Amino acid sequence: MTNLLEVHGLCKTYSTGSNRVEVLKGIDLDLAQGTTTALVGASGAGKSTLLHILGALDRPSAGTVQYGGQDLFRKSDRELALFRNKSIGFVFQFHHLLPEFTALENVMMPALIARIAKNKAKAMAEELLADVGLSQRLTHRPGELSGGEQQRVAIARALVLSPELLLADEPTGNLDMKTSEGVHAVLAELQRKKGLTLVVVTHNEVLASAMGRVVRLADGRLEQYQ
Repeated sequence: MTNLLEVHGLCKTYSTGSNRVEVLKGIDLDLAQGTTTALVGASGAGKSTLLHILGALDRPSAGTVQYGGQDLFRKSDRELALFRNKSIGFVFQFHHLLPEFTALENVMMPALIARIAKNKAKAMAEELLADVGLSQRLTHRPGELSGGEQQRVAIARALVLSPELLLADEPTGNLDMKTSEGVHAVLAELQRKKGLTLVVVTHNEVLASAMGRVVRLADGRLEQYQ
């Protein structure tokens, strides 16, 4: 199986005045194409920091991230932004939907920013909203949707440009158990249908156990890698 991502010796240190905080301490991790991985660990273990670096939202202090055989952080900030928009989808704990736009318009937005023709962007967004079970909610604004529906819209938006890698940071952290199960099912179905490489940061044991592999971080290091 081909590796989509290869991480070697990854470190991240933050400096505040005279204080240095080591958040990641020499992470080695491979992510094979089309696989699912849960990142688990206590709060402050470095999970979100690692996810942000995997998604090129932040640069490491040391080490490399190779994506498809290319050293990701040899790219300029502009090149990284273009790469990130095309190749990586993000879902966060808070949906970050634009409240003044409908579900359909929110999902279309990344495609329109990428200068895809409006009719094509609309068709792409409609298909994804159907995939997440929201065909009847296209014209509803976020405030008119339930928490689970809002997160489904966020998932559709993350996938509208057909990324290879989907990174989800506590995607069900604000949802009750029943609603979380529905979002889990949507993520699993879309991952299978589209052959996504999926990495999920989660405290939800049910979601973690459904992933093909569990990686546990403790004090900035990989403690468990199965």
